[in-house]
Amino acid sequence: MNEYSVYTDLALEAREIYAQENGQDHPGIIVKEDKYEHSQVTRVQLTTEEAARNLNKKIGNYITIESKEIRHNSKLIEKEISQIIAQEIKNLIKVNENATILIVGLGNWNSTPDSLGPKVIKHIFVTRHLQDYVPLEFKHKLRPTCAIAPGVLGITGMETGEIIKGIVERIKPELVLAIDALAARNLERLGTTIQIADTGIHPGSGLGSKRIGLTKETLGIPVIALGVPTVVHAGTIAYDTVEELLDNLTEVNTNQAFNDLQISSIIEKILAPYQDNLMVTPKEIDRLIDDMSIIIANGINSALHPKLDLEEVMKYFY
Repeated sequence: MNEYSVYTDLALEAREIYAQENGQDHPGIIVKEDKYEHSQVTRVQLTTEEAARNLNKKIGNYITIESKEIRHNSKLIEKEISQIIAQEIKNLIKVNENATILIVGLGNWNSTPDSLGPKVIKHIFVTRHLQDYVPLEFKHKLRPTCAIAPGVLGITGMETGEIIKGIVERIKPELVLAIDALAARNLERLGTTIQIADTGIHPGSGLGSKRIGLTKETLGIPVIALGVPTVVHAGTIAYDTVEELLDNLTEVNTNQAFNDLQISSIIEKILAPYQDNLMVTPKEIDRLIDDMSIIIANGINSALHPKLDLEEVMKYFY
């Protein structure tokens, strides 16, 4: 298995790569699919340590929502995606309706591909401070929620995990919902795919950083992670390009074949000046981030305040 061919944060893509290389799914992987008018939902459940290890993920549930039509800027499609997000989050929430939930927008607001989390937080309906002040017609509809965009280590000098752990210890929420940018294997999934998981998240994973994780093990409470791929590793694109080229050359000269090691060697020479740090993002990433942040925030607001319908959320809070 070549490192450039599997650089992805999406469990769905990791599962696709495993199935392609082995001719079948691992027995510890359960996959279910649902199709909607403008989207598709794939649920990947990793049930064994071996399956999780083979996909380089944790045991748990990974829900992937895909919609290429999401780029059409249609309110109808955006509403459908928000409703799906809301339903999937509600299915994962295992705390009572009065429990406080902390929403964390991970990422760097100064870097567009990494700004998804902070931009979602701008649209989150926070209510923890309003419990004694909201009108009576709303009070029974609102769950106590709070939110933060903690920034990144280079801005704050503090690990995101350290900041969130301190907040959790102070305000004692019963659940954390974290949003972050991810890396994909497939260019077509940039800005068109949403992954929701009940396994937590490692901040900066989409940009190759290794940080303290936001997980049940580190925080002591459940963590639901929601991410959107905004970048593809340049090595992945180079790998696909070189592989396609060499396949064509091999067809012309059947005596010459190339293996993964040779392809890796070529890519390493090409990317050497960047020291494996080059990521690629679409030129319209600013619009994709803005659109996706509202879609995700609508879904989260609807999931956390289910007695408010989506129209009420959009009417009163935008």
